[in-house]
Amino acid sequence: MKSSLFAIILGLGVGTVLLLYLLLIENRPSPATTRVAVATNFLETLEKLVQTFEESSEHQATIVFGSSGKLYTQIKNGAPIDIFLSADTDRPKRLEQEHLTVPKTFFVYAVGKLVLWSKDPNLVDANGKILAAHQFERLAIGPVQVAPYGAAAKQTLTNLGLWEQLWPRIIQSTNLTHLHQLIDNEEVQLGFLAQSQIVKQQQVGSQWIVPQELYEPIEQGAVLLKRGQNNAAALAFIDFLQSAKARAIIEEFSYSVP
Repeated sequence: MKSSLFAIILGLGVGTVLLLYLLLIENRPSPATTRVAVATNFLETLEKLVQTFEESSEHQATIVFGSSGKLYTQIKNGAPIDIFLSADTDRPKRLEQEHLTVPKTFFVYAVGKLVLWSKDPNLVDANGKILAAHQFERLAIGPVQVAPYGAAAKQTLTNLGLWEQLWPRIIQSTNLTHLHQLIDNEEVQLGFLAQSQIVKQQQVGSQWIVPQELYEPIEQGAVLLKRGQNNAAALAFIDFLQSAKARAIIEEFSYSVP
């Protein structure tokens, strides 16, 4: 079989073979780049995902990050973004209702976990009793009105019957990155973070992983925007995000995947 194929190629002549090769090269899909907007809490995980994606694909991905609310506003105002990875499901669904997404591309790509963390290795106990003991001056949480992890922190404190008692000690940070800096720099004694932040940075200190029954699941939604519907890289990356390889990376960063 191989010898017959070789004879056919020889019979075609050098010029014909070269022409066929050029046609194959011309018709091969060109590498493309997609722009992915991601909520800050998932940034480190996405960086690992993009690295893995680019190693196994001819395509590339550029990351834009920020709070889900700001990214949502930028997308509505025409920002050049192909894929949106939010820290909640509300904003991607709103974009879907506003006809800015490719229909039926929404899915939950990760479920976040809430943790109470302190840099002091002796402050936070394994059951979170420190909150009721009041043995701290200030507690940091995300903005409860716009940040999913801030809302989850309020739900936790409310379900523990501590929200009103602790309100005078609570500081609402602008985002999870700034919140982590406040605790890491010991400007506040403890705060509620995404568990992925602690795992990624291999933080020392003490922590309480908040039981899921104390707050609503922090489901994080992804959607393909209309700008990316004909972008080969965007389509490939959306598929990759739902692969077993991507799932393993997401779980490595202490998220769960539905």
